[in-house]
This record gives sequence, C-alpha cells and structure tokens, in this order.
Amino acid sequence: MDYDYQIAVIGGGSGGLTVAAGAASFGARTALIERKPQLGGDCLHYGCMPSKALIQAAKEVHTTSQYQTFSSEDYDRLFSGAMDRVAEAVEDVQNHDSKDRFIDMGIDLYEAEAVFQDPHTLNIDGKTITAKRIVIATGSSPFIPPIPGVDDVEYLTNETIFSLRKRPASMVVIGGGIIGIELSQAMSRLGVDVTVLEGNDTILANEDEEIAGTAQQTASRELSILTNAKADRIEKTQAGVKVFYTKDGVENKLEAEQLLVATGRKANTDRLGLDNAGVQTEKGAVAVNASLKTTQPHIYAVGDCNGSMPFTHVAGMEGKIAVSNAVLGLSRKASYEKIPWVVYTAPEIYHLGLTEKEAQEKYGDKLLVFKTKLENNDRFMAERNTTGLVKILTTSRGRIVGAHAVGEGAGEWMQEVGTVQALNKKFQSISNIIHPYPARNNVVSQTSDLYWREKLFGSRVNDLIQWYVKKWR
Repeated sequence: MDYDYQIAVIGGGSGGLTVAAGAASFGARTALIERKPQLGGDCLHYGCMPSKALIQAAKEVHTTSQYQTFSSEDYDRLFSGAMDRVAEAVEDVQNHDSKDRFIDMGIDLYEAEAVFQDPHTLNIDGKTITAKRIVIATGSSPFIPPIPGVDDVEYLTNETIFSLRKRPASMVVIGGGIIGIELSQAMSRLGVDVTVLEGNDTILANEDEEIAGTAQQTASRELSILTNAKADRIEKTQAGVKVFYTKDGVENKLEAEQLLVATGRKANTDRLGLDNAGVQTEKGAVAVNASLKTTQPHIYAVGDCNGSMPFTHVAGMEGKIAVSNAVLGLSRKASYEKIPWVVYTAPEIYHLGLTEKEAQEKYGDKLLVFKTKLENNDRFMAERNTTGLVKILTTSRGRIVGAHAVGEGAGEWMQEVGTVQALNKKFQSISNIIHPYPARNNVVSQTSDLYWREKLFGSRVNDLIQWYVKKWR
C-alpha cells in the first residue's frame, strides 16, 4: 500500500518534536499534527519553563527580603513583575520551537486534532491522511480528583496559574507532589499565604524518605504543610473558596482567595479513537513494550501519554528511541534505571534510581549506604547553606543503584554521580577524580571516599596494610 507519509507524529511536545525532526533528518516523509496553537507542549507553556522562571524570580525576592522589609504593595508589584518574567521566558524559548523551523525541514504541519479511523488512517479536522508508521506523543493534562464541589469553583492548575497577574492574599494547594511543592514555595516567596494539603504522611512521596523529610522540614519554614489531610468538599465563597478537609480523623476547614489543584497528571488519550486503531491502554495511558511499540507494532507512543516517567527529558529520550526504531527499523529499548530527575525547590532535590527503602528490599545485606551531611562540607559551611545531605546507594562492589541529595544546587553538582553510573563505572571511581576546592561537588567526592573507609578500615586488608607498614616501612 502507498501511504501519504512514512511517519506521522501526533503531538508537538518534546517527544513529538524529537521524533518529527529526527524522521525528517533521515529523509522520511513526515507529518506533524498538533491541536494547540503553538508547538512546544506542556513543558514550554505550562511546566518546566514557566515554573523555573517563576521559581527564579521568587528566589530573588526571597533573598532580598532577608535584608529589607516588603510592604503589601511591594509584594503586589514584585508578583506582577515575576509573572511578566514568566511570559517573557516562554516567548523567548518558543522561538526555538517555531512552526517555521519544522516546516523548513520539509515536515507537513497540521494544526488540528487527530483521530484514528483505522490503524493507518487519521482524520484531521475532516481531512484524511495515511501513514505507514505513527507515533503518539499527546502528553498529559492535570488530573482533577472528584472532590465534591470542585466543579463549582474557579480553581487553578499548573496550566492556568501562570496567567495570574494580581497577587492573591492566600492560596490552598491540594497535592504535595513535585508540581504542588515547587509552585507553593514560589507563591509563598512572592507574598502569598500558602497552605498545602497532602494525603500521604509526607510530601514528595516518590522521593527517598530521608530526603523528603528534610525537604518538608525546610519548606515548612516558609509555608504551612498539612500531611495525612484529605480534601472532602469545596465551597465557593464571596472571597474565594472554602476547603473542608479531614486530618488524622478530625474534620476542619480552610478559606483562601485561590485554590490550586496539583494532584497529578493523566494521559491525553481519550479523544484519539484508539479503539479504531486497535491500540490498548492501561489505566488511561497507552500501553507500550520496551521498544515503545503499542499493541499495533507500527504504532509507537512516547512521553507522558505512555505512563512511564512524566519528565521532558524522558520524552526526549523516548523520542530518540522511537524514531530510530520506526524509521531505521532498529529494536532499541527504553531503560529508566539511569534517568535522574530534580525537584526545583529550595533546597533542590536530586533523584536517581532506587530509594533506600526500595534498594533495601531488592539487595538486602548486599546494599551499602553512604551519606554525607552538607554541614560537614567546607563549601556549604562557607555559604552558610548547610541544610541537606547526600545519600548514595551501591552494591557491595560499588555499582550505583540509587543516588539522592537535598541541598543548594543539588541538581547540578549531583549529576556527576549520574554520569559515572551512565558510563557503567563504580561509585568509588569518583575518589580518583580531582575536584577543585572548594567546589560544591566536593561533597560527592567526600561521600565516595566513604566507600574505601567501609572496605578498608577494620577489614582484613587493612590489617595486612598495617602489618606491611610496621614490618617493612
């Protein structure tokens, strides 16, 4: 059969753009279908870029507030300025994902919604196209839990909060995950009275327990965090919203000017007509195998829509694998063991691999845990920034199975551990790298030295060394 395209990509976010650009570069006839007015996906418009621009603006306000007192009017002005900076940052980055760039690559761009008619046919706003292979990259959207009354109030999500121009006096945030905590801290630093409701017994439930505990303790200095708290119902008030909740079996209520719902994401799959293509889903996400193929082997799915890891860098990685498999006929497989993520709170959190609890369950007595508190590192002592720690988890021979840290700039200086792991090197090899003093990543080298202390001091090897020194040196 002669198809209109060799490959059609549904979705113009990180994963979809990676596939489309790669396919066109390989010479494949390529179609890119995006239903929203601009390319770039959630990361550019609602996620990574605006949130990081907001976090940086809020950080500058917080730092300045240590040295001068801001009035309510000052915070109004600073809040408005921060939101303007967010819009400017998004606009600047948008130029890198402009439509013309992809059209100039020879890609046919369709600005509409795509619906499967059959496994090889897509309906795009009444027009039909066919493709030999198809990649689904439709991303995700905010999950709104069925809390009674939530549909009767005006609530914010990560997709709408950046449109605020007037500073709210107060805000209730439902959800203490990455999105909820990042935005909560930023709002608090911009003069908003923030209360977080989290159903689990700690915020950031996917993080290592010790790391999450440190982060919660630190964040609690700037905002109110209620754990084991479940939102029961929501009512609209003249001033905003009233949230009724239960904490530890006791009913209570909160009133605020704004409500932010940050209870996770759901895959954008419900309007694709996947049944017409014979593509199966699991818990709403497109089911894929390790090669990112769906139940139809010529159809792939990358990014948030496949339910793997909801991060832009993961979508990009999956996009590279999918395009090499779909266009070049390879059988590359996606692996998530060596993918880190960062929570951009203050202090930052770095996460790679298994948590200590997960690693203990998997490796038992063969697990080694190495920890260094930042209060024991010269650079962090000099900066008066000693809140935090480094935790590295290895096998008895030094293979890295988990790496975690909470501390100022952890997302940058901890990546050294991720690089060593990606190169299949042992953790103790970091001890052989000369780190400039007193760079922050000295704390990583300091932690790797603990491996040798564990292996040598008090061991039979150390006894032999001492005997040799006393006898012959």
